[in-house]
Amino acid sequence: MTDAPEISPLDQARILSEALPHMQEYDEETIVIKYGGHAMGAEDLAKAFARDIVLLEQTAINPVVVHGGGPQIATMLKRLGIKSEFAAGLRITDAATIEIVEMVLAGSINKQLVGYINEAGGKAVGLCGKDGNMVTAAKATRTMVDPDSRIEEVIDLGFVGEPEKVDLTLLNQLIGHELIPVLAPLATSVSGQTFNVNADTFAGAVAGALKAKRLLLLTDVPGVLDKSKKLIPELSVKDARRLIADGTISGGMIPKVETCIYALEQGVQGVVIIDGKTPHAVLLELFTNQGTGTLIHK
Repeated sequence: MTDAPEISPLDQARILSEALPHMQEYDEETIVIKYGGHAMGAEDLAKAFARDIVLLEQTAINPVVVHGGGPQIATMLKRLGIKSEFAAGLRITDAATIEIVEMVLAGSINKQLVGYINEAGGKAVGLCGKDGNMVTAAKATRTMVDPDSRIEEVIDLGFVGEPEKVDLTLLNQLIGHELIPVLAPLATSVSGQTFNVNADTFAGAVAGALKAKRLLLLTDVPGVLDKSKKLIPELSVKDARRLIADGTISGGMIPKVETCIYALEQGVQGVVIIDGKTPHAVLLELFTNQGTGTLIHK
């Protein structure tokens, strides 16, 4: 990160004044922020993110943070000599892997982020979807076409789940009481089995249940790009589906956009895909006229 240019006190006051209508728009509203990607590994960016989350809470916004941890999980699995396999874009999670996933997500990553937020003056509470039966999940299934036989096969992803139900009892005790929930994307089945849930999907389910004003997906890319690799600043659900159909939206961006559509259908007012490596990306999106990333709406 480069040093910010010197800003005069008058300019600082003007910037704060211009943020007022945006603060009023989100006053007392719930914002779900999915924090993930490689930006999580940089301490300076993580601390800046934590400070921005505290600022949201201080301006009468109710932030709920959902974090990922793919790179950190991969590092720990490699350190322990456990080989990872992927299918249909998801990590196949066996019994040995789910123990490590839970340890990294609900343990080291979650508590580190809680610590950064508390260090910045907030009151973060670290949880996962298992706490208070917050998120109940069912075993995820995916199919892939065998390249040789061209036959569609069902892929067993192991302990990978998809949210079925979100119980807001616990979150409702925290939101609006100066407490900042920080959620790891783990869930439990009705029989008590722990499932690893894709962090985007988890955040979409939580945001939908909360009827959040905004869901922000912080990723490693600027947003949705057109075929010329230029940022698309705004999309309707109809536009997004068309771009998936014609191949403009492809690869790993497809499940992200599908999560956005799902969240909108559940009652979220707007979903934004933004680059988490951009300093103060959350503030740029919420408190400035130009925003950042791609806004997807109904």
